[in-house]
Amino acid sequence: MARSEPRPAEICRQLLAALEASEGRRRRRKRDTTPDAIGLAIKRELLEAAVKEDPDPERFEAWLWERCLKTEAAGPVRAMAQSVLAEWRLALESEGFRSWLASGAPSDDAGEKT
Repeated sequence: MARSEPRPAEICRQLLAALEASEGRRRRRKRDTTPDAIGLAIKRELLEAAVKEDPDPERFEAWLWERCLKTEAAGPVRAMAQSVLAEWRLALESEGFRSWLASGAPSDDAGEKT
């Protein structure tokens, strides 16, 4: 039996867990990571909205674009929307990536505090 295509909400919920690793790496850096924190916050907002609204898979790209158009900070939101879209596409194409996400996106960097 063929596996059905995942929904954006499912993948985005798993991508939220993967953001924890990014936060762990960001906190360990010795440089000013304010721009990283801003980008990750925007990405988190997009992912949380996708989980809440659960757009149809075939409309996910358009849904992300609509989110970009609704904000004054369209440039940063567009950059993070492109990142979310790339990860969505990777999840559709890569069983290994989907498995990693489904297992909680394990990383040595997740949850580290300095």
